[in-house]
Amino acid sequence: MTFVTSRFDCQDPQDREAGMEAAEAAISAKQCIVLPTDTVYGIGADAFSPQAVATLLAAKGRGRTMPPPVLIPRPETLDGLAVDVPESARAAAQRFWPGALTLILHAQPSLTWDLGETKGTVALRMPDDGAALELLRRTGPLAVSSANRTGHPAATHADAAEDMLGESVAVYLSDGDRGTDALPSTIIDFTAEPPAVVRQGAISLAALREVIPDLLGEGEDAAETVAESDGEAGDSGAEIAESTGKTSGDERS
Repeated sequence: MTFVTSRFDCQDPQDREAGMEAAEAAISAKQCIVLPTDTVYGIGADAFSPQAVATLLAAKGRGRTMPPPVLIPRPETLDGLAVDVPESARAAAQRFWPGALTLILHAQPSLTWDLGETKGTVALRMPDDGAALELLRRTGPLAVSSANRTGHPAATHADAAEDMLGESVAVYLSDGDRGTDALPSTIIDFTAEPPAVVRQGAISLAALREVIPDLLGEGEDAAETVAESDGEAGDSGAEIAESTGKTSGDERS
């Protein structure tokens, strides 16, 4: 099937349904789409298709060392994609999903997917966005990275995404402006002991520590946390180091 780039307004009920059908068809054909999320716009592809993920990475101008996170439609999907999920991660998902929290976990080894050089991990999130969740329920898990060329600001509306990604995307789903102050999701690495924030985002360290008392803030180590009983993490919005191989460096969705 050959796709001509199409755009749909999710704020119009008829156009929204047409857009969902077009996006679902594009995902099935291993094409990329742009979708709104509760943080910024994302470029998405079938998480279980190496071809589709490679197309996504090429559209962004990035390599396999910066694998995309995976968005899921419901919390129950977590156990199908990850193993050895600690209780602290489940508690965080129960408290903050759907929402701006990404969990890095050990990937389910039986899955035949290739997201890049993940070092056996996967970054999972359930977004708090009606259009995104509707699409995810239709397609299943999607590899989703911020809708921008690597090194450029993440798109907060569909126009900006289309300006950067152009015809590399088959379907654009527009759902308004996310605003210039849109924050990325907070990312926690639950493969570490104790778990650690690797990117501070929309959910504060204080809120997270109500659920995960031993959580390390971004840039902290265990010794610092013991020394500073009220340890505060800097809200720098720093990108994840590419060398972790656990999720993407400029990922904001």
